[in-house]
Amino acid sequence: MTTPDERASWATGRLLSTAARLVEQSWNNRLRDSRVSHAGVIVLSLLAGGPATQRELAGSQHMTEQTAGRTIAHLEATGHLRRTADPRDRRRRVVEITDGGRALLAEMYTASESATDEVIAADGGDVAAFRAVLQRLIATYETSSPTAP
Repeated sequence: MTTPDERASWATGRLLSTAARLVEQSWNNRLRDSRVSHAGVIVLSLLAGGPATQRELAGSQHMTEQTAGRTIAHLEATGHLRRTADPRDRRRRVVEITDGGRALLAEMYTASESATDEVIAADGGDVAAFRAVLQRLIATYETSSPTAP
């Protein structure tokens, strides 16, 4: 563990990546009983908007299709999603969330999102402004070269 004084000298990117890892670990701890990872919750949240292909899911999360495939297979095994034939092309498969996946998603967003927002707001932070900055960071890095925005 580091002290607040040590963290004060860290670069912003280091603070952000450390915070992201710790939030992910917190989510994974909460999800352990459901046998779903943080990555699984992200896939479920994407599927809450409607069915998608493995390629679409991988592309939207900047991961390989192989990684997405492992996450999808695990979520299918736990009953949180299902794969069906694509009605537009029977050779392809689409992935869709199940009722169990929707219930888990609702539970996690209620518990975990409120916990994160409470930490931000505890010191008078503006949750909406913080979220807007994160969204700008994501948008900038999504559209930039791998080395710099």
